[in-house]
Amino acid sequence: MPVESHDEQIAALKARLQEVRRYLTIDLKRHQQAELEHESAKPGFWDDPQAAQAVMTRIAGLRDDIQAYDAAVAQLGDAESAEELAQEADDEETAAYAAELIDDLAGKLDELELASWFTGQFDHGDAIVTIKPGQGGLEAQDWTEMLFRMYLKYCERRGWKVTVNDAPVSEVIGIDRATFTVSGRNAYGMLSAEAGVHRLVRISPTDDKKRRQTSFAGVEVLPVLPDDIEVEINPADLRIDVYHASGPGGQGVNTTDSAVRITHAPTGTVVTCQNERSQLQNKATAMQILRSRLYELEREKRAQQIDELRGPKRDISFGNQIRSYVLYPYQMIKDLRSGHETSNVDAVLSEGDLDPFVIAYHRWRVLNESEAQPAQEA
Repeated sequence: MPVESHDEQIAALKARLQEVRRYLTIDLKRHQQAELEHESAKPGFWDDPQAAQAVMTRIAGLRDDIQAYDAAVAQLGDAESAEELAQEADDEETAAYAAELIDDLAGKLDELELASWFTGQFDHGDAIVTIKPGQGGLEAQDWTEMLFRMYLKYCERRGWKVTVNDAPVSEVIGIDRATFTVSGRNAYGMLSAEAGVHRLVRISPTDDKKRRQTSFAGVEVLPVLPDDIEVEINPADLRIDVYHASGPGGQGVNTTDSAVRITHAPTGTVVTCQNERSQLQNKATAMQILRSRLYELEREKRAQQIDELRGPKRDISFGNQIRSYVLYPYQMIKDLRSGHETSNVDAVLSEGDLDPFVIAYHRWRVLNESEAQPAQEA
């Protein structure tokens, strides 16, 4: 019996790869990389360190896209060679290897396609994520901690660096809030899919009668602003308080006033940071978060419409959720925007397997934007 043919899958991947080359403008990026590398080799390039660093960051981004595309082309060639050899020798082991290459390449093309959907100013940069409990009392604080751990796992799976800025432990259960910075390629673009209200249905862990409980938590995702983005902050408008850190933070916790709380009086915005032992470092991080939040508020003020960075401002309560996590009486996680769902709740909550939800959301978003465009033009 002849081995299974993978010609159709290879042909489909080849067509997808051609599309990737087109919408990632690979040829243009090769030209831009060469020009920028020539510029970086000129005498005096590092006389302006900030501008030079921006150029080097741009080169690195171009190089990543080009290398990812070239690696996909090479893997397609390997798959074609393995498939040809498998068919000629009627070798099941080689055919299985070809199938493995094909499956892996399909996943890589998903990533390349996803990156092409990120066209916003900050999509390719780092993100600041804040999780806050909503309706649900103590269980909402526990739900906040569950989401926090889920995102830490997700970032670990993606190879992103996480810096926990603030995650004070509740006196009873869970955490009062969590703010953390995620550094990595497309971190803001990817995590923007998570902004909104998350709803949990389960048996209450604090109820002796084991009754069903619904809890809510809100997730805010902001971009880490580049240094060249100006945000005017009057020092006279700031109230800066220091206090003992609590929760994770090393040996300095509860021994020095290292934690920092900054209140911006005109807007009522409050930012806290207690991750670092140094008060100066905590203040610098808190100011970075404050800049991002004030930038968002200014965009909202100027546009007079819903802020595209944060998403709709809604109560963290029933009817406003973007995703539901049901653990009882059945197990199901469903995104109410894209419709994507899974019954494998442990893979998502315990292992951080969020990519299917994130990708499904962005696919849904891009489709809606493309369908809305003709109507706007009309």
